[in-house]
Amino acid sequence: MSEKVKKEIIEWIKVFALAIVFAFVITQFIKPTLVRGDSMYSTLEEGDYLIINRMSYKFGEPEPGDIIVFESDLQQEDGTSKDLVKRVIGVGGDSVKIENSKVYVNGKELNEPYIHNEITEGDIDTVIPKGKVFVLGDNREISLDSRYDSVGFIADEDILGKVIIRLYPFNKVGTVE
Repeated sequence: MSEKVKKEIIEWIKVFALAIVFAFVITQFIKPTLVRGDSMYSTLEEGDYLIINRMSYKFGEPEPGDIIVFESDLQQEDGTSKDLVKRVIGVGGDSVKIENSKVYVNGKELNEPYIHNEITEGDIDTVIPKGKVFVLGDNREISLDSRYDSVGFIADEDILGKVIIRLYPFNKVGTVE
C-alpha cells in the first residue's frame, strides 16, 4: 500500500471519528422529538418535529409558559415510559386554582390566548411542591396533564428539556411559544 493511500485512509478515519464525537456532543445538548396526539393543539400538531434544549434546566428553572417534554409514568405499547409535551402553568411554591373553566396562579387569572377553545375542566385548588411543576396541554378538552392523578405534578428531574424549535412541517419552522 502506498504512502498516499495510507494518508488518505487516516484522513477518512479522522473525519469519521470527529463526526461521531460531534454527533455525541450535539445529542447531549439537544434532542429531537415527534409530537404524537393533539393535546397541544393548536400550538403543536400531530407529526410536528421538535428540537428540545436538554440543557435549559441544568442551569435554570422551568418558568410558567415554557413548553416542556418530560418523562411520565404512563406506558407505551412496548412497555417504555411515554414522553409528554405540555405547557408549564406553575412552579414549586405557586398556588393553582381551576374554577369555572378559568385558571388562576397565585390568585391571578391567566391570560391564555394559546388554548384551543376556552374550556379547562376540573376543580383544582392546590399548591405545587418545591422541585415540581404543574403542566396543562393547550387543548384542555383532551389533554392528559397535571389535573389527573396519572400525570400529576412533574418532578424537575423528569423534565427532558424545553421545546425551542419546530423543524417540521416546513411551513411552520421556527421557535415555539
